[in-house]
Amino acid sequence: MMRFVAPRLGSIAGLLLVLASCSGGPDAPTLELQVIDSVRGSIAARTTAQPARPPVTRALLDTLDGAFLEVTREERNQTAFLSPSVRTRDSQPGAITVWRTETDETLTVRGGMLIATRGLGGDILSTDMRVGAGGLGPAPAGKRVIDVRNADNRKVAMVLDCRLADLGSETIEIIGARHATRHLQEHCTGAGGRVVNDYWIDSGSGLIWQSRQWAGPHIGYLRLRQVTR
Repeated sequence: MMRFVAPRLGSIAGLLLVLASCSGGPDAPTLELQVIDSVRGSIAARTTAQPARPPVTRALLDTLDGAFLEVTREERNQTAFLSPSVRTRDSQPGAITVWRTETDETLTVRGGMLIATRGLGGDILSTDMRVGAGGLGPAPAGKRVIDVRNADNRKVAMVLDCRLADLGSETIEIIGARHATRHLQEHCTGAGGRVVNDYWIDSGSGLIWQSRQWAGPHIGYLRLRQVTR
């Protein structure tokens, strides 16, 4: 198991690590999101003087420079903090951001929507999707094609038909910071199943502060929260 921390945090990187349980197995990826719980367990076995990590607080986050994204892999209850390594645009609507761990596991989003992963096992290789007005969030309706890597290391295309529902205004709190948002819920069917994605979008800027997005059949759902910007 490897230990992941957000890049460029320097001496305070340890303060941003959230404890997570680690569940492995023959099909577990070589590199996983934030398996820090098992790391701490092995350290504790070698020493009796392991200091407790302070909780992640807004006061702590306010001492940091730059943007950080908290990502939780639901099925493994693993959490990590990532920072942006690339921000770019292409010919399609929506800015692209690559969020990266120190050991190069990445999540790529377009307009806040997940389009690719690397290093998690069974990754999303690419996604063809429509973006909402202004290049932020999902379009009201449309098809989505997700290319995933299967257990045989082959690319498999999954086609989803998606519809968007507006669940109204909602104020959310992310580690001590409150945000007025619009809660949008996306219902997608296809590939033999049903997917529900949730987005909490800033009522003013359109920034997606928080989301719960499906990352394919191998990774499952990821919860994303932008803790700083």
